[in-house]
Amino acid sequence: MQLDDPLSDKEFKELDQFLLSDRCAEDGMTMDSLHGYLTALVIGPEMVLMPEWLPNVWGPERKKAPQFKSEKELERITGLIARVMNEIAVTLEVAPKEFEPLYCEYEFEGRSVIDGEAWAWGFWEGIQLRAQAWEPIWSSNIAALARPIYLLGAEEIEEEEMVLVDDPIKRHKLAIEVEAAIPEIYRFWLPLKKSAVAPTKREAPKVGRNDLCACGSGKKFKKCCGAEPSAENKPD
Repeated sequence: MQLDDPLSDKEFKELDQFLLSDRCAEDGMTMDSLHGYLTALVIGPEMVLMPEWLPNVWGPERKKAPQFKSEKELERITGLIARVMNEIAVTLEVAPKEFEPLYCEYEFEGRSVIDGEAWAWGFWEGIQLRAQAWEPIWSSNIAALARPIYLLGAEEIEEEEMVLVDDPIKRHKLAIEVEAAIPEIYRFWLPLKKSAVAPTKREAPKVGRNDLCACGSGKKFKKCCGAEPSAENKPD
């Protein structure tokens, strides 16, 4: 896989400010949720093409896509998003243990804690694009590793599970568990990943040159419809 240049600090800030601007919906993705979303798409069981996943970046209501100033700006912003995705993919391919979710931090009772909910929510949104394909992981030997993503990121969890996420310290610990789980989830799906493009299926068997022509002439295919055009019938 080819590695494009990682986003510079200036480019990161440019994309961050665009996602936070008034031109994007309030419920659109921010940089941390976008990073989680793209990570799920990179490591998931099926490849999802950009035309399908990009509208979700702008928010659940697809009609509220940003009003780009020009085609050039559209290409610029989507290009930056694609480079973030490529950087995630290359890091996981080359050095998965060095992968770091894009978490925010804040102070709580005099200590710095991680806020991993937005990132996990983005990841969960990525899962929902292929929820059925993701099902095997929840009954696999790494189900427990993947569970913190569900606890932090799912829109709804069971009432009895609320006690696991009801304070910042618990959520901080879950975020650390999520980071440790990503390389394992990546390795789980790697040999099972399916292409987004279905192979072309031949509806009818291939006609051999020595077979009878399907047109019903009684001649061999190579002497009939499969014959090379004569010089006088060849197109100019």
